[in-house]
Amino acid sequence: MNIKTVSYEMKYLPDAKRIWNRVVTDGVAFPQEKPFDDSEAHAFFSSQDHTGLAVDADSDRALGVYILHPNNIGRCGHICNTSYAVDANARGCGVGETIVRDSIEKAREAGYRIIQLNAVVASNSAALALYKKIGFVAMTAIPGGFRLADGSYVDIIPHYYIL
Repeated sequence: MNIKTVSYEMKYLPDAKRIWNRVVTDGVAFPQEKPFDDSEAHAFFSSQDHTGLAVDADSDRALGVYILHPNNIGRCGHICNTSYAVDANARGCGVGETIVRDSIEKAREAGYRIIQLNAVVASNSAALALYKKIGFVAMTAIPGGFRLADGSYVDIIPHYYIL
């Protein structure tokens, strides 16, 4: 698979929405509870400081999507937040690492000093391993900080990365 990164454009809306909504409906990683319709998804992806995608260079099909935006304001405005989603059929193929590394570069370019991941779900072992590999630092877990789709609670582990 030949993966390249691109910035969000309307032509990627169907893939980006499908990938994002799958994570939402799975209910194991994002706090959002309701999937986006087309207009909501476009408004969401367009409103970020940056929305990036990993696409198959041969088919131009999106395999992963991420958003980058401020985590706070004012004296904490130098900290950004990102969220990542990988197509279920492309997991384990390097897509996640590609979009995380791209987000680090885009955060630097935007002048941020730190990336903070607010709610990494403790049961998301693939994400935890990837963030550790790249150099994110795990903070203290927040017990029961995430409600899974089945109604049970699991810890979240905030992470940060110094840019």
